[in-house]
Amino acid sequence: MKKDYEILVYPILTEKMLKLQESRRKYAFKVSPNANKIQVKIAVQSRFDVTVENVHMINVKGKSKQMNTRRGITRGRRSDWKKAIITLKEGDAINFFEGNA
Repeated sequence: MKKDYEILVYPILTEKMLKLQESRRKYAFKVSPNANKIQVKIAVQSRFDVTVENVHMINVKGKSKQMNTRRGITRGRRSDWKKAIITLKEGDAINFFEGNA
């Protein structure tokens, strides 16, 4: 079984997700492309010491990009990735902004 740091790549901290954290106890993480719901649930519970109520997995397609160079237009694509949206039990929370100020 993979380690927690191999499954959870990093948290997704956007304005939309911060609003969902406050109102609905939902948190988003970029996860390993071959991780499943059970692995993500176990990783979050052991790493942050919270109780996970629900996990939703989303496969995000990479965007197409193009760049103008001296040789002409170069086209490429960003990598596909996987996102997990986790709902925590009422009363639990993950504080990403802890620290001494």
